[in-house]
Amino acid sequence: FKFLMRMERLEFREALEHLAERAGIPMTRGRSGASGARKADFHKALNWAADRYRDYLQSSPDARAAREYLTTRGLTEDTIQRFGLGFAPDSWDWLLKEASAAGIGTDILAATGMAVERQDASGHYDRFRGRIIFPIRDPMSRCVAFGGRVLPEAKSDAKSDPAKYINSPETEFYKKGKILFNLDKARTSKFKTDEVVIVEGYMDVIALEQAGIKASVAPLGTALTETQISLLWRMSPEPILCFDGDEAGIRAAKRAAERALPLLKPGYSLRFVNLPAGEDPDTLIKGRGGDYMEELLNNARPLDNIIWDLETAGIDLDTP
Repeated sequence: FKFLMRMERLEFREALEHLAERAGIPMTRGRSGASGARKADFHKALNWAADRYRDYLQSSPDARAAREYLTTRGLTEDTIQRFGLGFAPDSWDWLLKEASAAGIGTDILAATGMAVERQDASGHYDRFRGRIIFPIRDPMSRCVAFGGRVLPEAKSDAKSDPAKYINSPETEFYKKGKILFNLDKARTSKFKTDEVVIVEGYMDVIALEQAGIKASVAPLGTALTETQISLLWRMSPEPILCFDGDEAGIRAAKRAAERALPLLKPGYSLRFVNLPAGEDPDTLIKGRGGDYMEELLNNARPLDNIIWDLETAGIDLDTP
């Protein structure tokens, strides 16, 4: 247990789950083992769906546009495979039919957020349709949710969801504020790097990883939470926050700085990188290269500098 907790940066509960799963021992909680068995069913269904989305991206002629889009974004085949990226066809019931053939019930798909109940209560439909799929994994590399990005040419299609990104809803075992995208890979790659980098989106994480900056993670559509800061400190005493160089990115950095202040303890803090206006890590690496990004990270500013800037904004400092 101590070995896993130190080497994999796990809490005791996580180490317990990991070892129990490897040994084939069901974990129970409370007065019965139902919750443990149900959780195992959820993980099995989500991992199965991740495999189906991945296979569809790799082999279906209907996923050609998705493959071409990922190529234009600069992703290599190795990167696509390593992150398990997939594609959900533009169908209302593709996954439901696949699950039925595999013996996975609609109740499991609904409970894990992969299926949505119709408003007239006449059944369910697939949540993810016509989207590139990003599996979201827990610290033990088990799929717990998905993010889906619509293809650029489909954004204006009235029959498709208009949002650029949609994500799985929170479930009884997936809480957005308690996990980070790419946490499982970043935690193991920490042994090869000197920093953990927090960025805003899936593609930013993937761009940093492909550029050789391995330990990078992203929050899941929420402001950085106390739990996520604690997760980061288990990997590095001074994680680097690298948000987009726009107003939204500046506001996100401000919220993170203010949230971290009550949590500070000896030897643990945050550092910050301000990207050029209009840039995010993905575009910056494509335009100026990984070495430039590394230089920015190496010159990350400490938390006290950021707090000083926030508190003195708009104040004349020429006099006492």
